[in-house]
Amino acid sequence: MTLFLSGMSTASQNGGSGGFQRVKRGWVWNQFFVLEEYMGSDPQYVGKLHTDLDKGDSAVKYTLSGEGAGTIFTIDQTTGDIHALRSLDREEKPYYTLRAQAVDIDTNHPLEPESEFVIKVQDINDNEPKFLEGPYTASVPEMSPVGTYVTKVTASDADDPTYGNSARVVYSILHGQPYFSVDPKTGVIRTALPNMDREVKELYQVLIQAKDMGGQLGGLAGTTTINITLSDVNDNPPRFAKSIFHFRVSESNNVGTIVGTIKAHDLDIGKNAEIDYSIIPGDGGAMFDITTNEHNQEGIIVLRQLVDYETKKAYTFKVEASNAHLDPRFHGYGPFKDMATIKITVMDEDEPPVFTKPSYTMDVYEDTPLGIIIGAVTAQDLDAGSSPVRYSIDWKSDLDSFFEIDPVKGTISTNELLDRESIAQHNITVVATKVKNPVQTSRVAVTVHVLDINEFPPEFAIPYETFVCEGAKLGQVIQVISAKDQDLPMSGQMFSFRLPQEGMKNKNFTIKDFDNTAGIVTLRTGFRRRSQEIYRLPVVIEDGGYPAQSSTSTLTIRVCGCDSEGSLLTCSAEAIFLPVGLSTGALIAILNSCVLLLVIVVLYVGVRRQKKKETLMTSKEDIRDNVIHYDDEGGGEEDTHAFDLGTLRNPKAIKENLFRRDVKPEAGSTPRPPIASQDSADIQSFISQRLQEHDDDTSAPPYDSLATYAYEGEGSVVESLSSIESLNETEEDFDYLSEWGPRFKTLAGIFGEHSESQRNITSTVTGTTITTTENRH
Repeated sequence: MTLFLSGMSTASQNGGSGGFQRVKRGWVWNQFFVLEEYMGSDPQYVGKLHTDLDKGDSAVKYTLSGEGAGTIFTIDQTTGDIHALRSLDREEKPYYTLRAQAVDIDTNHPLEPESEFVIKVQDINDNEPKFLEGPYTASVPEMSPVGTYVTKVTASDADDPTYGNSARVVYSILHGQPYFSVDPKTGVIRTALPNMDREVKELYQVLIQAKDMGGQLGGLAGTTTINITLSDVNDNPPRFAKSIFHFRVSESNNVGTIVGTIKAHDLDIGKNAEIDYSIIPGDGGAMFDITTNEHNQEGIIVLRQLVDYETKKAYTFKVEASNAHLDPRFHGYGPFKDMATIKITVMDEDEPPVFTKPSYTMDVYEDTPLGIIIGAVTAQDLDAGSSPVRYSIDWKSDLDSFFEIDPVKGTISTNELLDRESIAQHNITVVATKVKNPVQTSRVAVTVHVLDINEFPPEFAIPYETFVCEGAKLGQVIQVISAKDQDLPMSGQMFSFRLPQEGMKNKNFTIKDFDNTAGIVTLRTGFRRRSQEIYRLPVVIEDGGYPAQSSTSTLTIRVCGCDSEGSLLTCSAEAIFLPVGLSTGALIAILNSCVLLLVIVVLYVGVRRQKKKETLMTSKEDIRDNVIHYDDEGGGEEDTHAFDLGTLRNPKAIKENLFRRDVKPEAGSTPRPPIASQDSADIQSFISQRLQEHDDDTSAPPYDSLATYAYEGEGSVVESLSSIESLNETEEDFDYLSEWGPRFKTLAGIFGEHSESQRNITSTVTGTTITTTENRH
């Protein structure tokens, strides 16, 4: 195909000047085409360039520039013919842009401005369709209906889709029928056969062809492979290979021992082949358990309880295997489970003796005599060939041999006196041994509790303050009482309550014994405070210890006033005599006034009595223990000469017919005999005489009397140490002091001058104080 390019232009001279005048451009462009993959021996003609300025006199020269100029495309400078020098590939480059210009051949001046044109490479069907993503892998569930989508394939054609049918692709199946189909235009692959079973065939290989030119003869084609896998669905139930399984287990096996394994086969895979095993309730099923091994889906039978050959020698039960994940679409295929029978035989073993209890507990009172049986243990040989059993105490558990056991009977008795305060609980171990096979032994723990002997009687738990309302009803519980004692245990003791035998005739109250407590119940109505304010009810409390202890406690019951709801108002008997309607404030004011008046009276009487009160030693009403002071003062530290100790006697004692100041005189009492002469120097004789006097005096009160003889001298450098002052209300004549000698001259002078006014005498004997204590029997 040849494209022709023509152009027009005019040139003129102005005035023969030989100069050119601008003319209107006359180029007319068309698109050039060149056939791709040209295989001719001569260069392929593309087209022709021509301008109106070219008169055919070879005065015009054509030039070409741009993409491929001179290498791919060439131009005849004189004729303007364009040729392609080599074969072109549209898929490599679909078009080329070039520039053409006409110039004067002599001057090489442009006759026209440079213009641009395009040479397109015309497509031919030289590329086959290609599957860029192949080979493909796809999956579709087994048993899928016809037309189920599997996957989609796409082929690409490098030819020009806008020119002809070179790039129009059609799909078809070369291999894979009748299982699958492909849409010719879209490349979508679907199932073409129903109920394809994975368990029959799992993998399918399908060959797909893509052909251009719309599938017409002569078109180019490409192929790809699709590997289609049928994914599994749960369309097969589990099945046991056989209906009966046999196993054996020894009676000596522990709980959890694996007895055996079974397996139900399922043609499905993955989670569709997961199986749950279960034991159907029935004969022996409770003795065993079954679990599923997640790795291989086996059923593991384990021992759930200990088996005993002597009790039962064989077990039979059924096991069911079922799928864990069911597909509702296939329920119609039948039950997705299977059953098998399990038979387990128990094997006999030589076992140790078996105690009847896992442990034993025994109680014994402390101080129980030796040899007393406190309990027994029992063990048996349960094997087929039964053997006698012998018992013994493990010496390590009873180092002090507190107990002993009968080797044949298994009875345990005391071997030493038990003391709860030393050991309250003994933990020993008893060993049972088979006679026929001494190697077979078993042990059991025995706990012996040493009980405390009941020593203390019970008593009220708390001091009860019990009252009964005046309006109490017949049979009303007015108090609930409980008890306690010091015996062990502190909690859990049982007490009973009752009236004593002599209190059974009580018409006011009775005792109703509850569970470890008791209630005080009224037997009548009409309790009145005016009649009787307080009732005393004896209560006998007895504990449940050994030996039983009891005691009698008295419960004080007060009669009180209560409101309509039974709440306590007052228990004072005087309250019922108060004027009705008197307020609490008024009552308090009256009481305060009475108290004030009473205080005034007491103070007045006290003042009056104080004026008439005698001294302690002269008061006839004083019956207390007396301290009698003999207050005569000596010469002090300067008085170092010997003197007659007889002068220490109280000069008041020489007066006759004077009664004791510390004893209330009685009518008709016998006068005391005269005391020793004041001239006596024997102080010991004086004291003995006074003591004899008091012992013979039957009128003296029955208490001891303390008499202190304190005589202090004078002239001491530390002055007088005595603060003794004697109050003497009676007048005495102290002239006899002048007869006592020169040592008492100063004292006689003092008492002689002040006998009327001074009554407090301080007597000092250097370093000497004599005290006598008189016993009254």
